[in-house]
Amino acid sequence: MKVAILAGGKGTRLAEETVYRPKPLVEVGGRPILWHVMRYFGHYGFKEFLIATGYKKEMIARYFADYHMASRNLSVDLSTGNISAHGGEVLDWLVHLIDTGDETMTGGRIKRLAPYIGNETFLLTWCDGVADIDLDELIAFHRAHGRLATVTAVRPPSRFGKLQIDGRAVTEFTEKPADGESWINGAFFVLEPGVFDYIDGDETMWEQEPMRRLAADGQVMAYQHGAFWQCMDTVRDRDTLQSLWDAGKAPWKVWA
Repeated sequence: MKVAILAGGKGTRLAEETVYRPKPLVEVGGRPILWHVMRYFGHYGFKEFLIATGYKKEMIARYFADYHMASRNLSVDLSTGNISAHGGEVLDWLVHLIDTGDETMTGGRIKRLAPYIGNETFLLTWCDGVADIDLDELIAFHRAHGRLATVTAVRPPSRFGKLQIDGRAVTEFTEKPADGESWINGAFFVLEPGVFDYIDGDETMWEQEPMRRLAADGQVMAYQHGAFWQCMDTVRDRDTLQSLWDAGKAPWKVWA
């Protein structure tokens, strides 16, 4: 099963970082957030990735083109110019970088991946969200219900403390309740190719008309994930992920 990752947006809410590099290459623990997302899928045995690029796509291309040499030890034969890599980290992934345009919306990026996905079930996520979702369980849930789409629903922690008020007296105070306020779209989709019919073109936002039409047709089911999920929309989010990594408490780090 192929994994599609949307990695073409401009990341304007993280402008302190994305003015210099695309959001997928903003680092947590010395590695791009995109690498963390891919490592998570790789842990579950997924090895083929379709990366929908756009903004500063040449930097993402350069990262993967140089990855083999940059992550391993090298031996250089100066007499012949031959270079051989050894030791270090070896990842048996096949990564397709698909230019989906600088201004294309999320739905348009997904539709542009259709020729590379073919008539197969596929996974879809964004380049900036990590979680500790059981992907095997997610896929089993999708196959069991038989609809076109499964979305992972999450309840992120609230950013603010919660007050319980009786009249004007505060009767209870909870600091940033972990269960959040409501279920939201956490990405980590499992999709059938029939979803492409719900996307009109480059100007389509996946989260709007296509998802609404799929829901109206009874073609979307929610896989509810109540444990860890965190996106990286802002510098605050990046710092949160970095703190978890530094403390050795990153729930998404399931690989050895």
